[in-house]
Amino acid sequence: METYGSSFSNVKSYLRALSDTPHRLARRACSVSTSFEERSRVRARSGGDMKRSLRWYDLVGFGVGGMVGAGVFVTSGRASRMCAGPAVVLSYAIAGFCALLSAFCYTEFAVDMPVAGGAFSYIRITFGEFLAFLTGANLIIDYVLSNAAVARSFTGYLCTALGISTESRLRITVNGLPKGFNEIDIVAVLVVLALTVIICYSTRESSMLNMVLTVLHLVFIVFVIVIGFTRGDTKNFREAGHENHASGFFPFGASGVFNGAAMVYLSYIGYDAVSTMAEEVRNPVKDIPAGVSGSVILVTVLYCLMTASMSMLLPYDMIDPDAPFSGAFMGSDGWRWVSNVIGVGASFGILTSLLVAMLGQARYMCVIGRSSVVPAWFARVHPKTSTPVNASVFLGICTAAIALFTDLQILLNLVSIGTLFVFYMVANAVIYKRYVSIGVTNPWPTLSFLFCFSLTSILFTLLWQFAPPGKPKAFMLGACTAIAIAVLQLFHYMVPQAQKPEFWGVPLMPWIPSMSIFLNIFLLGSLDRPSYIRFGFFSALAVLVYVLYSVHASFDAEEDGTLGQKRIELVKESIEVQDHTLKV
Repeated sequence: METYGSSFSNVKSYLRALSDTPHRLARRACSVSTSFEERSRVRARSGGDMKRSLRWYDLVGFGVGGMVGAGVFVTSGRASRMCAGPAVVLSYAIAGFCALLSAFCYTEFAVDMPVAGGAFSYIRITFGEFLAFLTGANLIIDYVLSNAAVARSFTGYLCTALGISTESRLRITVNGLPKGFNEIDIVAVLVVLALTVIICYSTRESSMLNMVLTVLHLVFIVFVIVIGFTRGDTKNFREAGHENHASGFFPFGASGVFNGAAMVYLSYIGYDAVSTMAEEVRNPVKDIPAGVSGSVILVTVLYCLMTASMSMLLPYDMIDPDAPFSGAFMGSDGWRWVSNVIGVGASFGILTSLLVAMLGQARYMCVIGRSSVVPAWFARVHPKTSTPVNASVFLGICTAAIALFTDLQILLNLVSIGTLFVFYMVANAVIYKRYVSIGVTNPWPTLSFLFCFSLTSILFTLLWQFAPPGKPKAFMLGACTAIAIAVLQLFHYMVPQAQKPEFWGVPLMPWIPSMSIFLNIFLLGSLDRPSYIRFGFFSALAVLVYVLYSVHASFDAEEDGTLGQKRIELVKESIEVQDHTLKV
């Protein structure tokens, strides 16, 4: 048998490894891990363990803090003015339902495999290393870019809170730099670096800070809701501000409600970060379902109340799409101070969402490091703090560097598509996990179903977006729906489940994850062309990194004792004790 040394020991070794790339891709790209491996020998590569200190209420706090950022103060106005009118309340309810379906899929994986890898680990045990790397790489890129955008938006809301008329007073303009990269934001950098220090110090202390900030933010949200319901008028649910605009609760029809749901769905992104903290939860079986689902339900109720309050304050066609809440008070004598209060509340929301997202991105990077597709340095857990310090510091510096120069609008055009793609992949993975037992069950019936259902969902989305209105469009949409239901029902009756979860599983399998697949494809169809260009560029970059580095590092790790076999016995005992505790 031919032996291999390190692919990166010298130039000759690396060139030899590149010449062997096809063989290594065939061996590693579709290689799958198991739940036990992820919890034992893969986790052992971090050195120390992450401390199990979180309870369900910590997860609810992280979920609420991660979702209820400043986004709702902007997306609600755009969705009401441009898509749904007063029915934006229903748009948020529909989007919340979609988020809950995806949350169920995440929860089944997180309970069965309580590790810090989130979607990366879930894809790795079902569809293999390459798709897991592609998924994880896009997710890390989205996290860094969106965190940089959120950090820069903190400066804008801080100006509102302080009553400063322009953000440029807290930013330094450098004339020699190109537009969009010429406003230096020192405040954003300081915020990112300060939160990086906090998340490196302790997850428990990070949770306490998140709880404090989230409670303060919720106080301001309740304040906005109360002001809207007491000062608003219910006639704004029925009447437009201008006679030439459509009136009624559904001025844009039913399609407007669904288009609004697609627009506001991004306000729910953040609950996925909670699943990355599964390794630090005391009782995953009880705490994770309550924490993830509870936070999504609570946030949905808050969003519906906020948008109802907004719709009562002004007719939908007079709402400022960029500042719906503060704009409602800017022109009112004696009420301008409310705009400053909203700026303070939004600032707290930005800090909580940024804190949760930075916790999540570090844990994703840590587990990707454990799998040997990026340097193992990222996988190290500090023995004193029990946190992934290396990954936290590296990603914190990257986020701060991007936030220093790059304009908010440029960053916003680069985010969101990767996260929806990950949600889509996780929904597929949970079906595959239930119906396919690796090495025992034939995977092709399940793969064929996933392909056919996704193809039908894509066709439905394209018809919805581009077909002209009329009876032919309605007929074709109805036909797509009937085909999708028929395919789903046929799969449900003909293909038995290969394995059922021991502790907690998605109910109504495979209906709920299939609905999540359809809804994520539908929402992906609402994104603009630059989003797909960005996704294609970064995906191509991820493939290049995998071919030039990751597959060889993974291959070397496999050759060096089957990815760390020596540690497995040391950790096996701990895993068995934890499993026994969960069952009790």
